[in-house]
Amino acid sequence: MMSIKKDPRCTQFLFTFRLLFHVYPEFRVTSIELIESLYTICTHRGQNPSCLWPPPNSLSPLPLRMNGIDDTPASTRAGSAASQTVKAQLGLRELILGGELAPGERISELGVVERLGVSRTPVRAALMRLQEEGLLEPIPSGGYAVRSFSEIEIRDSIELRGTLEGLAARLAAERGITHSMFRDLHDCIDEIDELLVGELSEETFSRYVEANGRFHRLLAAASDSEVVARQIEKVATLPFASASAFVVVQSLDPRARETLIVAQAQHRAVLEAIESREGARAEALMREHSHIAHQNLKRVLDNQRAMTRLIGGNLIRRNPR
Repeated sequence: MMSIKKDPRCTQFLFTFRLLFHVYPEFRVTSIELIESLYTICTHRGQNPSCLWPPPNSLSPLPLRMNGIDDTPASTRAGSAASQTVKAQLGLRELILGGELAPGERISELGVVERLGVSRTPVRAALMRLQEEGLLEPIPSGGYAVRSFSEIEIRDSIELRGTLEGLAARLAAERGITHSMFRDLHDCIDEIDELLVGELSEETFSRYVEANGRFHRLLAAASDSEVVARQIEKVATLPFASASAFVVVQSLDPRARETLIVAQAQHRAVLEAIESREGARAEALMREHSHIAHQNLKRVLDNQRAMTRLIGGNLIRRNPR
């Protein structure tokens, strides 16, 4: 079977999927490799990639019914219900971030049921989860509407992530980290170095997103604080707050390599401060590191092409001048 990475028809498809997984890391419901295989199968069958969900290994066997009794094991039924909720949540998020549901638009529960082909119960659960993520807001008359995000709200979210990651870096320096954690962080940084040597293609940016996201997750784990790591994970799910939210902007910017090199230098400086047990310095460097996201936000707001390429860019509203 031909690899998706060698198929020119699917470059943007894979790039978008990888971005979604890293902008919303809590939804790593399947592997990139599985998506690649499924995409290849679909294209060879002449099917639309929208047939990808649910993946084969998430499908539960059909219930065996005898005399009206459902003999499906409870664990299978629970897994099927969870799969349907995830399907509804991913489908709704795709409609919102893809611009098919506009900011302020009321979400019709029945409309979602018909559009996504799932029952009302998982749709209700998906709506509640998307409200928790911040993509939806309740309306007085009942139900939900699509949220928009001001420039100030996004900047506040980025600032919050930088503050928490700075705290994680300081705790890692003060408490010390294991040799295996050092090795993992160094390996991650070395991988990014290798990516920055070659051509900055879409595939390179996609791999950079993975490595950059891994570095930030490792840093959170290095804090040795479940409380801090959990809060970082939570804030990273806020729209446009994750470390890789604006990477697509960098792929369009002629200064992309320069920006990524600066970010990589900050990665190394933070790790050196942690190794030297310099907590205050590690914290300051990590907070400074988040300013790159502020710069990328400004660039996307000033670049109409970038706005159209940014996943969920239609949800951003500019501050009045």
